[in-house]
Order: sequence, then C-alpha cells, then structure tokens
Amino acid sequence: MLRLEKICKTFNAGTVDENVLFDNFDLTVDKGEFVSVIGSNGSGKTTMLNIICGSLEPDSGKIIVGGSDITKLSEHRRARKMGRVFQETKLGTCANLTILENMALADNKNKRYGLGSCINKKRIDYYRSLVEECGMGLENRMDTLVGSLSGGQRQALALVVANMTNLEILILDEHTAALDPKAAEVVMKLTDKFVTKRQLTTLMVTHNLRFAVEYGTRLIMMHEGKCIVDLKGEEKKNCNVDDLLRRFNEISIESGN
Repeated sequence: MLRLEKICKTFNAGTVDENVLFDNFDLTVDKGEFVSVIGSNGSGKTTMLNIICGSLEPDSGKIIVGGSDITKLSEHRRARKMGRVFQETKLGTCANLTILENMALADNKNKRYGLGSCINKKRIDYYRSLVEECGMGLENRMDTLVGSLSGGQRQALALVVANMTNLEILILDEHTAALDPKAAEVVMKLTDKFVTKRQLTTLMVTHNLRFAVEYGTRLIMMHEGKCIVDLKGEEKKNCNVDDLLRRFNEISIESGN
C-alpha cells in the first residue's frame, strides 16, 4: 500500500547547522495496517508524515502508494486520497462554519463546484448518522458553529470529516496530544472504531506510549531518522509500556543524555 524507498532529507545543508535526518530511509506499510509511530523529539516522526503527505519534499527517494509513484505529486492532489488529522484542533475543521456546512464541504471534496448551495438536503440524515457514531450528541447540533465545540468534539468531527471520502491512507499527527485525558480516551476509541470498521491503512504518531501499545496492529519506534523497533503480530500484542520506556532510556544513555 505505502512504500518509502531510499528517502534522504537534510536540513540546513552546507551550514554549521546541517542535519542529515534521513539517509536512505525505507518503510513499507501493508494495506489495512494501523501503525503507531513513537520516538523522541527530532527522531523524524513528523518529518516522515510531512514527506508522505507532500508538505515537505525529500531530497531524493520515492513515495509509492498503491503501486503509483506520487513523489512529484502536489500536496493538494495527494489529499484526494489521504486524510490527515493534526494535533492542533483548529486545523481539521472550519470554525466559522456549522457542523453541517463542514460535512457538506468534505462530502464535496474532489467534486466540481458551481454557484449553487454545497448542502444537499437529501444527505443531511446521512451526515447525522456519521456524527452519531461519535457518541457526543453532535447529530443534534448540526447548525452549531464548529468554533464553539470543545477540543474533543472538534477532533471527533475532524476524524469524521477526514473519513468522508474514499481514503487510501489516514494520517494521525499526535491528534490526541492537545486534549485533556478524558477527551483523549474518547477520541482514541473513536479512532480505533473508524480505522477498524473501514479497514483503513493508518499511520499514527503519538507520544502516548499506552495508546501506542493498546491500539494498532504494528508499532514503530524511530530514532535519528531510523526505525529501531518494529513490532507486529504477537510481538506487538506482547509489548508493554515498561518495555518501551526501557528502550527510550537505553537510547538516552547511548546518546549521552
């Protein structure tokens, strides 16, 4: 489904601050895999997501999705088949539009716009059924401005919106990090429900080690632009937070921290 082949990325090349983050980095994610990605700050997690989504170009290498080379494809064209939910709750939805208007816009993604209303009244019950899955009563607040929702409600809606088109890949960029613990739990359970039901190929960057252990079918730990831990199957099921903390401490000692 997704392959990163020999990705190279250097920041501040030719200066005293030169940082070679990726040097022939490879990663393959199979169709339907739910990959949790962890690692210390600067390990390459978010840079990897940015390269996949097209908001950052690699110096060299290829990005293959479903057998097609998308390396030169623009970010907005990749967005036709990729959904992304960010850490910042304000980025995934439009605050000045209602829940209904946000969903109608998402429903019309990749379609040509005319001068008529973007809201198809025949689709409203369908929109309600989608947000009803969140279990937050949003189906009864369709005319509410999204800017007045709580952070957890906005992230839940962002998940719904991201999944309204025929996605090939879902990217979750620390999407629970800005939420309080209760809201984070709710959004994480909702995430797992959506991913499992739709069998979405998913990459989730998170600093929450418990979420990384409890959710997903595969776990990757990154360090200095490399995958130093890659667990799936029984290894993934049997790993625990203490094991991951122990590995983090080993890395810290090896790095002289």
